[in-house]
Amino acid sequence: MQRIDLGGEWQLRQAGQMEAISARVPGCVHTDLLAAGKIPEPFDRDNEDRVQWVGETDWGYTRTFTISAECLQQQRVLLRCHGLDTLATIMVNGTPVAETDNMFRTWEFDIKPLLQPGENTLEVRFASPIPYIQQREQERHLPGWSGPREMQGRAWVRKEPCNFGWDWGPVLITCGIWRPIEIVAFNTARLTEVQVQQDHSVPGEVKLTMAVGIDAVASPSDLTLRSSVSLNGTLISEVFDSTVVTVTDPQLWWPNGMGAQPLYEVKIELFDVHGERLDTVTKRIGLRTLTLDRHDDEWGEAFQFVVNGVPFFAKGADWIPADAFTTRLTREHYAGLLRSTAEANMNMLRVWGGGIYEEDCFYDLCDELGITVWQDFMFACSTYPAFDEAFMASVRAEAEDNVRRLRHHPCIALWCGNNELEMGLVADEWNDHAMSWADYGKLFDTLLPEVVRELDPERDYWPCSPHSPREERSNHSHAGWGDAHLWDVWHGKKPFEWYRTCEHRFASEFGFQSFPEPRTVQGYTAPTDRNITSYVMEHHQRSGIGNTTIVSYMLDWFRLPTDFDMTLWLSQILHGMAMKYAVENWRRQMPRTMGTLYWQLNDCWPVASWASLDYHGRWKACQYLAKQFYAPLLVSGVENPQTGAVEIHITSDQLQARHGEVAWLLTDVAGETLAEGTLPVEIPAQANMLVDTLALKPYLDEHGARGLMLWLELVVDGESVSTNFVSFTRPKHLELADDPDFGIMVTRESAQTFHVGITAEHPALWVWLELDGADARFSDNFFHLTPGRSAFITVTLAQPMDDQEFRQRLRIRSLVDTYRKELVARPSWP
Repeated sequence: MQRIDLGGEWQLRQAGQMEAISARVPGCVHTDLLAAGKIPEPFDRDNEDRVQWVGETDWGYTRTFTISAECLQQQRVLLRCHGLDTLATIMVNGTPVAETDNMFRTWEFDIKPLLQPGENTLEVRFASPIPYIQQREQERHLPGWSGPREMQGRAWVRKEPCNFGWDWGPVLITCGIWRPIEIVAFNTARLTEVQVQQDHSVPGEVKLTMAVGIDAVASPSDLTLRSSVSLNGTLISEVFDSTVVTVTDPQLWWPNGMGAQPLYEVKIELFDVHGERLDTVTKRIGLRTLTLDRHDDEWGEAFQFVVNGVPFFAKGADWIPADAFTTRLTREHYAGLLRSTAEANMNMLRVWGGGIYEEDCFYDLCDELGITVWQDFMFACSTYPAFDEAFMASVRAEAEDNVRRLRHHPCIALWCGNNELEMGLVADEWNDHAMSWADYGKLFDTLLPEVVRELDPERDYWPCSPHSPREERSNHSHAGWGDAHLWDVWHGKKPFEWYRTCEHRFASEFGFQSFPEPRTVQGYTAPTDRNITSYVMEHHQRSGIGNTTIVSYMLDWFRLPTDFDMTLWLSQILHGMAMKYAVENWRRQMPRTMGTLYWQLNDCWPVASWASLDYHGRWKACQYLAKQFYAPLLVSGVENPQTGAVEIHITSDQLQARHGEVAWLLTDVAGETLAEGTLPVEIPAQANMLVDTLALKPYLDEHGARGLMLWLELVVDGESVSTNFVSFTRPKHLELADDPDFGIMVTRESAQTFHVGITAEHPALWVWLELDGADARFSDNFFHLTPGRSAFITVTLAQPMDDQEFRQRLRIRSLVDTYRKELVARPSWP
């Protein structure tokens, strides 16, 4: 087999224009124009508006390539396009080959008759999808949810839905050869697919059965196979003329926090009658069972994931495309975001249905890190033309391509049909705002589950997130069944305490917004823009009155911040606190609730949003707090301001019971101890336990709700594994000392690693470190500090620094800095 990579440098032309610019493949038109200096940076200020013409225009990509006479002697010569975005016409040496209409499919065409030895020309012309959408909308309107900037009818094309904008993303309609493109030439036969099925029924071994697809020019009887399995480069098993391999003493793959992630390599080799190897396919797999368990229990029907026979609480977030121009993402970009996911104690991401089926490296990294993936098919927040046979045929091919591509990954936990259609976009008959249940069923109850059953039978399929029985669909009742999207706080404006009233089986969407940090905001604003009510700041806010909502909740919980930067930081504290209320409540409810995936993990451009990692991968306060509220062992408190009672809970995700001690300390706002105690605890595995209920009414009567602070700590094997804080009033009413009076010690481990020890003479809430003008990752941040305790923080720098520069850049602040009249740039070094 011969492969010719057609990636690299191409020429790009606007339709009807002679001028060409250099382009990169894989790539997209916007990044090519940006590199050539033809458009301004779309993310800067409101430049998005200035580049709308790009998506309204037709474009052509052209290149020449050389092919040898030897290659043309192969029996089959194919053009294989792994991704064309989206309405494309392909021409070889001026002759039309095909037209494509689905961004998510792999396209393959026989071009041997069109080729000549030596130089050849390949051209891919892309039509703007806008005229096509407008034409189909005139024929029949497809109802859907969209914002004022977003185009109606985008569901007519199989293209990344959020390309047309979303309530966190820009309108930047791309085109281009967005994934690799190559020529594949072969004689006799090639391997087209390898499906690896696992049988764990016999203890101490796993039987692997490979279903192999062969595209044969010659008789298949003349072909032979060799199958082998290796681990860490060591051959485990090998068989000839068989596709069944048994692995003895298997090392099982586990989600993050539950065990290791050993990855086996399965290799299938195809040979002709002479023993010449024709083709090889390798797949990296993990040995595990991973299912969605929905059994009846005392609360209704369970909704929990089970790995290797062990139910586990899914801890994580929802994933969107990590760039509006996904073609410029590298493996390093993905690695940074996914390592941040694992470091925050998460074990699941939901790849949301309004984006893309992600790059192979995304799933490779999830395999390595133990991040399980709830994988949506790419349908979200719109009706779809399931009545159109050509559309349905294209969707079937799309689903088959992507299930085949991804099914070997151990990280894939579930295939899900769509996002939120059952929350109001389906009715008995088609109307101005919904599609019919009959057409909905054709796509999501028949076509997609058929593809999963046929191509990936070991995995479960879920029609919609959220999904409910037909009899409950009209009232959107999800409390006792399935997963739930819970937006009563952000969209419904209910208080954060509302989360503590929620009893659901699996919370797959809920969220609150915040602004990025000052360093990120400075990257897309001019100094005159740096007010959250400025046009540019509101341009980078796509959730309607999102900035108003942030400030409204901020004033409910905190004192008015003194300046723009402190407003940004305080919004992040608010955001993290909201998610803390939600997640801690649902973790306390396990096993009734067995998963929380907050909206959302990441951003596709610099923007105010629900993300806990901003566009640059910088950790917002919510990400640091997620590391705390997703800790494997969690201590939390539930206060009752009327009775003065505080329930102390311990929640464990660990597979073994543990012995530990809970320490509690009650102080006044100055930090003076009023009462304290310790409680030895036997912590059950994978459960929540109510440790004790503290009766603090006498202290509440004496000091008032504004005068008490309760500090909790869980110690296991002599190590503090979780801390928490409880108050009887909202933070804005706590009369904290104007200056916590930090004590600071800095030691240098290396040019990019420093250790910072911090103490406080007075209670300090949401203490955070930053490095002025520099990027760094902190082992902990936005933590609480009480007198008598120390915090030890490891700081990992993006770029090397010497000791003096580090000290000059280091800033340590806490809640009081957000409203102090005069900010103190801490620390002040002697």
